Amino acid sequence: MLERLSEMFPPALIDLFVTSFWETLIMVGIAGAVSALIGIPLGVLLRLTDRGGVLENLAFNRSAGLVVNAVRSTPFIILLVAIIPFTRFITGSSIGTAAAVVPLTIAAAPFIARLVETSLREVDGGLVEAAQAMGATTSQIVFKVLLPEAVPGIVAGLTITLVSLTGYSAMAGAIGGGGLGDLGIRYGYQRFLPEVMLAVVLVLIVFVQAVQSLGDWLVRRLSHK
Repeated sequence: MLERLSEMFPPALIDLFVTSFWETLIMVGIAGAVSALIGIPLGVLLRLTDRGGVLENLAFNRSAGLVVNAVRSTPFIILLVAIIPFTRFITGSSIGTAAAVVPLTIAAAPFIARLVETSLREVDGGLVEAAQAMGATTSQIVFKVLLPEAVPGIVAGLTITLVSLTGYSAMAGAIGGGGLGDLGIRYGYQRFLPEVMLAVVLVLIVFVQAVQSLGDWLVRRLSHK
């Protein structure tokens, strides 16, 4: 059995698995962090400028919402190709792990923005009205009322986003983005090694399960406060 496994997965291939998994972690981690830095403020802004919001501005809200929806509705594989010139401008290349981070971030940021907006909508409006009655500024309402109350929902949304990014990163591998997706395509598909493809799928399943479990645990901890 061990000899069979060593034949299917020689040391060189195992090293490639480790490298590819590390590339996937980098892609998902960096894209998740940057998209959160963009998406969370955008989601807050969408909520504040919506009808009945603290900074109600329907013209801006509708315009920003249109852009967010346009990016969200674009299939990721099309987005990958469509922004190649922008990706090359930012990273100097259209292939590789660094290049894959750009479309991953652009795809995830609007997704996070909508999830954050939805979480903020669930905050009791009475809390906001009470804060306004006490003379709270907009920033105080955001940082002391809206965000603290919506933290569990935001964490749950970020967890969903990281899981989606894992799938997107595998798709990015199909066009030279690196990571486990690239490994599965080059060895599992192009070289007719189904055991490699199966191993890639299993690793991704375990990784996604770990991310989801951690996110669920954080949500439970935050919800109990």
